[in-house]
Amino acid sequence: MTAFHSLQIAVLGIGLMGLPMARRLCAAGHDVHAWNRTRAKAEPLTAAGAHVHDQPTDAVRHADITISMLESGPVVGEVLFAQGTAQAMRKGSLFIDMASIQPREARDHAARLNELGIAHLDAPVSGGTVGAEAGTLAIMAGGKAADYQRALPAFAALGRPTHVGPHGAGQLAKLANQMIVGITIGAVAEALLFAAKGGADMAKVREAISGGFADSRILQLHGQRMIERDFAPRGRMTVQLKDLRNALATSQEIGFDAPVTALFEALYAQGVEHGLGELDHSGLFVELASRNAMQ
Repeated sequence: MTAFHSLQIAVLGIGLMGLPMARRLCAAGHDVHAWNRTRAKAEPLTAAGAHVHDQPTDAVRHADITISMLESGPVVGEVLFAQGTAQAMRKGSLFIDMASIQPREARDHAARLNELGIAHLDAPVSGGTVGAEAGTLAIMAGGKAADYQRALPAFAALGRPTHVGPHGAGQLAKLANQMIVGITIGAVAEALLFAAKGGADMAKVREAISGGFADSRILQLHGQRMIERDFAPRGRMTVQLKDLRNALATSQEIGFDAPVTALFEALYAQGVEHGLGELDHSGLFVELASRNAMQ
């Protein structure tokens, strides 16, 4: 066992995920400095012992590690390079982007930070707000092995990290994850609706196939939401659509044909067009139900 070493950690982006993640870093004994565009969202962290700043440059100035949970690649680029945040970071410090952005954006940020003497990991997460609160996030890290080792004390408070390859590989792993999630939600929704249309009890069908080859976390979790018609958003339809579009954009860049993902991108897009964008991504069930004139 190595002795615990408290780090100074800046967290940029205190939203649904950033807030519980920053709280866990505080609870683990790290000195946390937080910034969010809307300061009020970061204020609750003061009770956990964090320092809340008005400017990202102030939050990162003395940080060993800066973690970003900002909403998209362009926003990360804007905060880092247009707002002078990267220039304010200590040389030799480590920037960990834990938001979901495109692999090429991650590689671009890594190269630009490297020129300023700052190390970079792209380390997007899966597990949602529940995983963020419980510290059980799946963390997919891309970058240099030595930088991954440096990040482990921070990752320990947040979940289960895996080093999956060079810069951009973390984002590739996250997109692969989102492809499987989005496609499997569609498979579960279509199968349950098919059973119901034919006169079977949807809840009993889900129960019957649980434990067999068709079982999955999606069947358990999202299947239950479908049966209960509980589409309160945990991961929104709009976010699932964004992820599938990022996967298709990356597929085009690397010369990969992804026909299944393309089909589901179209289905989620139609759901969003039909006003379902703010539903949970299991709300694809609603789109498929309406196509079949089912409630």
